[in-house]
Amino acid sequence: MLKRIRTVLNVAGTFCAASMFLILLFPSPPAVAADRGGDEFLAGYIASILERDLRWERDSYILKIVNGVATITLFKDDPMRRESADKQLRNIDGLQEVAIVMKPAGTAKPAALSRFMGLTGEVETFPTGDLFRPLLADPKQPQFFTSIRSFRSSGVQYTLASVGFGETFGLYRFFGSSEGDGLQLSVEGALFAQFNLSASSSDLINADYTIGIPVTYRHGDSSLRFRIYHQSSHIGDELLLSANPPNRVNLSYEALDLIYSREWRGWRVYGGGEYLIHKEPADLKPMSAHWGIEYRGSKPLVWNGRPVCGVDMKSLEEHDWAIDTSVKAGIEFGHPNPGHRRLRLMAEWYKGYDPHGQFYNNKVNYYGMGVSLGF
Repeated sequence: MLKRIRTVLNVAGTFCAASMFLILLFPSPPAVAADRGGDEFLAGYIASILERDLRWERDSYILKIVNGVATITLFKDDPMRRESADKQLRNIDGLQEVAIVMKPAGTAKPAALSRFMGLTGEVETFPTGDLFRPLLADPKQPQFFTSIRSFRSSGVQYTLASVGFGETFGLYRFFGSSEGDGLQLSVEGALFAQFNLSASSSDLINADYTIGIPVTYRHGDSSLRFRIYHQSSHIGDELLLSANPPNRVNLSYEALDLIYSREWRGWRVYGGGEYLIHKEPADLKPMSAHWGIEYRGSKPLVWNGRPVCGVDMKSLEEHDWAIDTSVKAGIEFGHPNPGHRRLRLMAEWYKGYDPHGQFYNNKVNYYGMGVSLGF
């Protein structure tokens, strides 16, 4: 098993090194303008025409665009509105087709709470992506990644490999009155493991397993994530059998987590907190705060890769509210939105208490490089 893991890590390291070498060896193509025919651009452009020029109320229709084909669903039929919209939209560059349809008469009217939240009553099962963007610099964000780090803890320094396997799977999405808005129920799971590459057998140090149920909500540039999740941590066998084994701690808990975020011109700030509702050891203090800032660039730098960076900070009552800081910065390739394929090359730095498993009372710091994949 360890030989397979080392093989995977060696391949990942080779891939990362090769990617950086190619970027340096070949000049990048000139930056291209934003895709003015893309679905996101068309959605914003069409919505501005409907609401600004034609004076449509924002909650009087639903706009969806897939591969340049726009579908506008009206809640109340109005032939004049349909005709004026068709005239205004038919000649937009990049728009392949426009269909203006009526909401089925038998569809129930949204309840008062749904109307307050801006929901239309339309539901999609197994939606793509999530309404709350994954946190760029959070060490415990469910995702697929591998990274190599220079790790220091308790005066000891060694090379550490960190891997993660995780994803958020959408179950139901309740659409909002504007494109991209809504309420979503999902399930998520992840595994985070660390290996000591300086040891002769690349010892497994720790593995954290998480599973949770997040509920996410988006309205315009604001988004919210509430979730209940479970984590259990397991120390590596080689570490327990070593000459100086650590005292094993059976760390396991369930927690409630709430984070609000606000986006503006590529920037994003977020903040919230967490509360442990069941925990082992029983004397763990339950409260923590969580906040950060991110930037996602829209203009390509090299090979159409966009700059991304984030600073994630946590402060736990267990550690007398000391601040743990994680910083990641690099280049992202592929589609920027959740649910689409992408790849990130990221430099990373961390200082604070260990975010992994039973070593939560150890102060650590590390820096390194990582590759993460998104779907």
